Amino acid sequence: MDKAPSSITNWADKSGAFNRAPSQFRNAISSQPGAEFPPEKGRYHLYVSYACPWAHRALIVRKLKGLEDVIPFTAVHWEMLEKGWRFVRPDEKLPGDHVTPDPIHNCTHLRDIYFKVDPDYHGRFTVPTLYDVKQGKIVSNESSDIIRMFYTEFDDILPEKYKQVDLFPKHMQHQIEGVNDWTYNDINNGVYKTGFAQTQEAYEKAIEPLFAALDRTEAHLAQHAAPYYFGQHLSEADVRLYTTIVRFDPVYVQHFKCNVRDIRSGYPALHKWLRHLYWDLPAFQDTTQFEHIKKHYTKSHKQINPPSITPIGPLPDILPKDQEVPAAVAALRSTNQ
Repeated sequence: MDKAPSSITNWADKSGAFNRAPSQFRNAISSQPGAEFPPEKGRYHLYVSYACPWAHRALIVRKLKGLEDVIPFTAVHWEMLEKGWRFVRPDEKLPGDHVTPDPIHNCTHLRDIYFKVDPDYHGRFTVPTLYDVKQGKIVSNESSDIIRMFYTEFDDILPEKYKQVDLFPKHMQHQIEGVNDWTYNDINNGVYKTGFAQTQEAYEKAIEPLFAALDRTEAHLAQHAAPYYFGQHLSEADVRLYTTIVRFDPVYVQHFKCNVRDIRSGYPALHKWLRHLYWDLPAFQDTTQFEHIKKHYTKSHKQINPPSITPIGPLPDILPKDQEVPAAVAALRSTNQ
C-alpha cells in the first residue's frame, strides 16, 4: 500500500543530487460561493512539526493573522523514521504548544490520516497538512498554498486588526515573487540539496549556489532591511526566509555540511534581521522550538548521523540582540577602521 520512499535519500537521482517530490494535495479554502472548502471556524485542523521549516511557515502566519481560535493545530513528535512523522504518546512530554496525540482520529502516525483519506495514496506524508474535519479530506499539504489561504480567506470572521495584516500586498507582489523563486531554490531547498547530496560532485554543485544566494541576501538586507526584508513592511519574504535562517547555525552548518560560513559570524545583516524577528515578534519566537529542530534532524536522519548524536552547540541557539560572537565583533571593527 505504501510506496513512499523508506529513506529521504532515496529522492536522490543517479548523479547523487537531491530532488524534492511535489506536494500531492493542492486544494484551496475559498470564500467564493459554492466552494468545496469554505472558511469556517473550527472546521479545519492543521498538522505541523516544530522541526520542519515548511510547517513553521504555516504556524507563523496562523499567529500573525490571529487564526489561533479559528484553526486548531497539533504538532507531531520530532522523530521521523521509517513510517514518517509520529504523534507523541500520552506519556511523552515535549516542549511547545499542542504537542499531543492525534485529537481527531487517535492515529499513531501522520501517514494513517493520509490513508484514511485515500487508501491507495502513494505520495509523501508531509507537514504542514491542512485537514477538513467535516468532510474527512486533506485540503492541502503545500505550505506555500496554505499560508496564502491564511492571508485572506478567513478575513470575514476575523477582528479588524487581523484583517489589516497583509503579508502579500498587491504593490509588493512582483518583488516578493521574484525573491521567492531564487530564495526557495537556492536557500530554502538549497540546504537540503546540500545536506542530502550523495556524491561529492552533487554536494559541491549544491553548496556553491546556496552561499551565493546567502551573499545576495546579505547584500540586500545590508542596504534595505529597515527592519524587514522590504523595509518597513513585514511580508511573505520574511516568513519564508526566516524558517531556514533560524535553523542554519543550530543544524544546517554541521548536519548538512553548510559550513562555508555561519550566520552569526559571517552575515551581520542577516543576523540582525533574524534576531529582530525572533526577539521582537512573538509569532516568530513562540513558534520556534530548538529542541524539536535539533533532535529531529540529528536523530531522524540515520543515513547522515548513524549514532544519532545531537551536538550541544552552538550556544545559545540564538544570540540576544545586543550580543555578537567575537569573530563578528572583529570583522565589524575591521570594516569600520
